[in-house]
Amino acid sequence: MYLYNSASRKKELFVPNHPDLVKMYTCGPTVYHYAHIGNLRSYIMEDVLEKYLRYVGYPVKRVMNITDVGHLTSDADEGEDKMLKGAKREHKSVMEIAKFYTDAFFSDCAKLNIKTPDVVEPATNCIDEYIRIISKLMDTGYAYFAGGNVYFDTSKLDRYYIFNDFNAEDLDVGVREGVEEDTNKRNRNDFVLWFTKSKFEDQALKWDSPWGVGYPGWHIECSGISMKHLGEDLDIHCGGIDNAFPHHTNEIAQSESYLGHKWCNWWMHVLHLNTTSGKMSKSSGEFLTVSLLEEKGYDPLSYRFFCLQSHYRKALVFSWENLDNAQLSYRKLIARIAALKPADDPIDESVFAELTGKFKSAMDNDLNTSLAVTALYDVLKAKANDATKLAVIADLDRVLSLSLMEKAAEKREELSRQNAATAAASAGFSIVSESGEDDPAVTEKIESRRAAKKAKDFALADQIRDELKAGGIELTDVPNGVIWKRI
Repeated sequence: MYLYNSASRKKELFVPNHPDLVKMYTCGPTVYHYAHIGNLRSYIMEDVLEKYLRYVGYPVKRVMNITDVGHLTSDADEGEDKMLKGAKREHKSVMEIAKFYTDAFFSDCAKLNIKTPDVVEPATNCIDEYIRIISKLMDTGYAYFAGGNVYFDTSKLDRYYIFNDFNAEDLDVGVREGVEEDTNKRNRNDFVLWFTKSKFEDQALKWDSPWGVGYPGWHIECSGISMKHLGEDLDIHCGGIDNAFPHHTNEIAQSESYLGHKWCNWWMHVLHLNTTSGKMSKSSGEFLTVSLLEEKGYDPLSYRFFCLQSHYRKALVFSWENLDNAQLSYRKLIARIAALKPADDPIDESVFAELTGKFKSAMDNDLNTSLAVTALYDVLKAKANDATKLAVIADLDRVLSLSLMEKAAEKREELSRQNAATAAASAGFSIVSESGEDDPAVTEKIESRRAAKKAKDFALADQIRDELKAGGIELTDVPNGVIWKRI
């Protein structure tokens, strides 16, 4: 299995530090608002990686943080306290906001079939870990106290830039948007490990520390949480590409200075989901959530399918037309799988190995999910019995997580009900529920509508239909009868 390593800028053969456990860390959400679907693209691809590692036989322990403490937005350690912003917006406490949006995040993940990591740790649970790391960095000269805050001293490093070939002047004040001068810093790249003098007012959460009452900087969170649960080395660290600098760069700086050795072997970064006008973000006005997709009639798994059709290291352009095409393709895929007949026929093991082998070849090449989806379609075209095809599809869906077998079973049941209802209706006028239920009140209304139509009182017939629809009942007229369903 070859994975692209953002730190080396090349694909490398994946070999974990310990054969009995792959240690995986993924940056979690800042829970001050709903996650937008651009955020969720990263979590979908990280989910695919974890599931594929398990699929090929690796034990995995995956840890994710929840950022529920003041979050600074730039490499100048300035910006807004996002948690406090959310609390003010909704007239709730910071912790109420954190709880509500943490639950909302995992609800969205469930709709997208994203597995909850083995460990989910709120940042506010690990203050002691941060203080211990910062104290050692102070003792060893990698950190200094100035102006009420503790800073990491990047001049002590042999190499600071890891993921991008930044020039030092790129960080000069006024060159990069959002960078403001901090006169407490010894070097322009230094970053805050602990604040006692906040750069925004009314910081809601504060703790005692050796340097005064304050709160941790953003970057220290992931280092502390990772070391708490995964020890002193990592196999894979994941996140969106916007985390590469400064967040992941600063994580490496503080972690390796604290540990005295290399910390993480592989860095995986998922590229942005863009709109036609640029990167999707909460501030750009293109704030699309899973709930909004559902309100517009999209199955959340159609969005997962949309993401899988592109490689994670390519920017993906979102448009409603593109999502429409993905949903149509997803529905057609389900229909084709539903057309396969479940049976007790023997599974052709050689065909099974051949078809799953194509899938593995795609995934072993830096998680090429686009080719993996092609391998899924190859299953449907293969010369094999339906039992073998269904077995392969179920196997691949352990990783793709598109609920293919469940959706196909539902489709078969729906077709069966429709066929039964049509057959019953053709035998003479009948009133049939698509789901097979019996509701005398609905039956009475439909009979009244039938009588109105016989009397050519079409206005009354339309009125009854509208009343039923307003009550959540949809009618379909068929020869010699009516089929109804709840909507």
